[in-house]
Amino acid sequence: MKKYFLSLILVSVTTICAFAQMNKIEFDEFTLDNGLHVILHQDNSTPIVAVTVSYHVGSKNEKPDRTGFAHFFEHLLFEGSENIGRGEMDKYIQNAGGALNAFTTHDRTVYFEILPSNQLELGLWIESERMLHAKVEEQGIETQREVVKEERRQRYENRPYGTILLESLSHSFKEHPYQWSPIGDMDHLNAASEDDYVNFYRDFYVPNNAILSIAGDIDIPTAKQLIIDYFSDIPASTKPIYRPNIVEPPLGGEVRDTIYDNIQLPAVIQCYRIPAMGTDDFYAVSMLSTLLADGQSSRLYKSLVDEQQKALFVGNFPLELEDPSISLAYGITNMGVSPEDVEASMSAEIEKVQNELIDEREFQKLRNKIENDFITSNAGVQNRAVSLANYHMFFGDANLINTEIDKYLKVTREDIQRVAKEYFSKDNRVTLYYLPKPEKL
Repeated sequence: MKKYFLSLILVSVTTICAFAQMNKIEFDEFTLDNGLHVILHQDNSTPIVAVTVSYHVGSKNEKPDRTGFAHFFEHLLFEGSENIGRGEMDKYIQNAGGALNAFTTHDRTVYFEILPSNQLELGLWIESERMLHAKVEEQGIETQREVVKEERRQRYENRPYGTILLESLSHSFKEHPYQWSPIGDMDHLNAASEDDYVNFYRDFYVPNNAILSIAGDIDIPTAKQLIIDYFSDIPASTKPIYRPNIVEPPLGGEVRDTIYDNIQLPAVIQCYRIPAMGTDDFYAVSMLSTLLADGQSSRLYKSLVDEQQKALFVGNFPLELEDPSISLAYGITNMGVSPEDVEASMSAEIEKVQNELIDEREFQKLRNKIENDFITSNAGVQNRAVSLANYHMFFGDANLINTEIDKYLKVTREDIQRVAKEYFSKDNRVTLYYLPKPEKL
C-alpha cells in the first residue's frame, strides 16, 4: 500500500511539473526612468486585452486618524481628470465594448480595464490620466464620501455577521495598521480636509509606486512604444513612499470577547496569528486551511455540518497579506446548538491535525486541490496581469507566476502538523462569540 501511494505521488508531481512547463506564462518587463515598472504578457488566443495598474498602497499605509483613504481613492479616481469629464471614464470604456473596475486590500489598490485588443491605447490613456491628472476636488470628494458610507452600511453595518472581519482585525492587532479594514472609519473621512486627500494622492499614486501590467492580444513592440508615449513624462515622486515597519507584539494569550449583532443564530470566530505570505510557513498554513475548511469534503465541514450537525456553515481562510496576518475560522451554529459546543468541535478538529499526521491519501488529495486552484487562479488575461503585478510588487519576482506552485509542493505532511501546533494554538488565538442582540422589553 505504501508503494502504491508513493508511486501515485511521484506520478502526480511529474504530471504537475510537465503541465506547468507546457503552460509557462511568458512575459517581458522593463522599468521607465520615472520608476514605473511594466510587465507585458502576450496571449493572442482571443482578441481582448487587460490593462491593469497596481499601486502599492492599501489601508496599512494610512494614518490611524485617517483610515479608509485607500479604499476611498479606489472610488474617487473614477471621478475624472483634467482631460476626462466627471463620469466619462465609464462611458469611454463601455462605448468601446469593454469593462473597468478596481479593488483595494490592506496592501494594494488595483485598477483595470478589459478591452477589445484594438482599444489598448484607450486603456493606457485613461490610466495615465488617472496617474497624472486625477480630479481630487471637493465635488468628487463629497460625492464619493456618500458612496462609501452607503457601501459600509450595506456590506458591514446592516448585514448579519457583517462586522466579523472588522471585529476580528481590531481584536487581533493593537499596534499594526492591519487592525483596521480597508473600508475605514467614516468619521475619519468626514474629518479630512481637501488638502488631506490631495496629499494622499500625491504621496501614493505616482509611477514609482505603481506597476503597469498588460496581458492579452498585444504586439509587444507596439505596446512598449505606446507605454513610453503615455507614461514616460509623468514625474516620479521625490518623497519616500511610506511603508509601516511596525512589528505586532505576540498576542500573549487567548483574547475572548462577545459581540451582539442583529442575527438569529450564534457564530463562533477563531482568529490565529499567521506569518506573512511568501514565507515557507505561510504555504504550510495555507494548505492547512484548505484541509480544514475548503469545500464540503473538508474536515470542518464533514465533522460539524455533515456528521455532528452542529453548524450550518463553517470555514477557514488565511488573509494573504504582506506582513504577518491572521487565519480566520468561523462556524454558524445550528438551531439549538450552543456556541460553546461548536467551539469545542472546531478546536477538536484542529487538535486532530496537531496530534495525528494526515494520511497519504488525504495529503495527495490536498496537493491536487492546491495545484488545481493555482492553475485556475491564473486562467484568463485579467488574472494573469494582476498576478504578474502582485508577484513583482511583493516579492520582486514576476516569474513566481510559473514557479510558486513548487513552494506548495515542498510542504510536507510534517510541515502541516508543525504549523498547526505552532500557529493554531490557544495562546495565539482570538475567540469571538457572535450572539443575537437581546430583545428589547
